[in-house]
Amino acid sequence: MEETTPNFEQSIKELEQIATELETDNLTLDESVKKFEQGMKLAKVCKEMLDKAEKKITILVENREEDFTPEE
Repeated sequence: MEETTPNFEQSIKELEQIATELETDNLTLDESVKKFEQGMKLAKVCKEMLDKAEKKITILVENREEDFTPEE
């Protein structure tokens, strides 16, 4: 079975769910550590997605500014 990479919105939703679970006192220490580790991995994935989107936007804005010639 091929594993697909979740999109940003799915990752954020899962991260929020993990945070909610960690805020409850219903997890054992081992479960909490595993959830925390999973959350950290998701946070890293989300940051990488945001960084990539920011780079694309920067390139688009810079290219647009080069194409723009103000009228005098």
